[in-house]
Amino acid sequence: MTISERIFELLKEKKMSQKMFSEATGISQSSISDWKKKKTNPVSDKILIICEVLEVSPEELLSGTENKGKRSNPSEYLVLDKASELGRFVIGIQNLDQSKRDRLMGYYAALVNPEA
Repeated sequence: MTISERIFELLKEKKMSQKMFSEATGISQSSISDWKKKKTNPVSDKILIICEVLEVSPEELLSGTENKGKRSNPSEYLVLDKASELGRFVIGIQNLDQSKRDRLMGYYAALVNPEA
C-alpha cells in the first residue's frame, strides 16, 4: 500500500473529508486530489503535519506498521513541530549559551526529583 493509499484509508476511518483534511493540514485540495487520481505521494515536508492531523506516527504512515511489541527497538528520536509550544521551547534551549543550558538543566533536575 502506498503512502497516499494509507492517507485515504485513515481519512475514511476518521470520517474526515478531503476538504476537512485540506483545511487542517494547509495542503491544497488539488494536491490531495492528485494523490488519489495520479497515485502520487505527498512531498516529504508535508509528512509531519499529515501525521499530526491523522494522529499517526511517521513510521505508521510511511511503512504501514506501528512500533509495537518487544522485538522492535524504540526510536531514539522525537519529531516535534517547530511551531508547537514544545518545539519553540526546544529551539529556545538550543539558542542558549552552554552556561544557561546547564543552569536550565539544573532547574529541570530539581523539578523532576525535588527530594534529591
